[in-house]
Amino acid sequence: MSGAGPAPADRRRDSPAAGSPIQPIIKDVGEVYSRLLDHRPVIQGEIRYFVKEFEEKRGLRELRVLENLKNTIFETNERVLPKCEQAMQDNLSETFKRLQAANAMIHKLQERECEARKLQADKVMAREEKCIAHWEEFMKEQQNKRAEVDEEHRKAMERLKEQYSEMEKELAKYTSF
Repeated sequence: MSGAGPAPADRRRDSPAAGSPIQPIIKDVGEVYSRLLDHRPVIQGEIRYFVKEFEEKRGLRELRVLENLKNTIFETNERVLPKCEQAMQDNLSETFKRLQAANAMIHKLQERECEARKLQADKVMAREEKCIAHWEEFMKEQQNKRAEVDEEHRKAMERLKEQYSEMEKELAKYTSF
C-alpha cells in the first residue's frame, strides 16, 4: 500500500485542523449541520413510528374482523343452520304429502278421463254401427223399390206395346179403305 496514498487514519493527522483549536469549532459546525440540515434520523424515527402504529392498528382491525367472522360462523352453525334444517324437514314432509295427494287426484282424473273417452268411443261406435245398419236397410229397401219400379216399368212397357200394337191394327183397318 505504499503507492496508493496515505491510509485514512493518516489523513486525519495530516489535516490542517488536527490538533488545533479549530477542531472544536468544526465539531460544533458538524453538530449544527446534522441538527439543522440533516433530517434523516428524524424522518427514519417518524417512519418507524408510523409503520409501528399502522401495523398495530391494522393487526387489531384484522383480529376484530376475524373474531366477528368466527362468531358469525359459530352462530350460523349452532343456531341458524339447525333451525333451517328443521324448517326444511317440516316443510319438506308437508310438501311431500301435498305432492302425493295431488298425484293421487291427478291419477283419478286421468282414470275418469280415460273412462269418459272409452264411453264416448263406445257411443260413437254404437252410432256408427246403427248408421251402417240403417244404411244397409235403406239400400235393401231401395233395391226392392227399384225392382218394383223396374217391374212396373216393364209391365207399363208391355201394356203400351199392346196398346200401340192394337192402335196400329186399328189404324191398319182404316188405312186399308
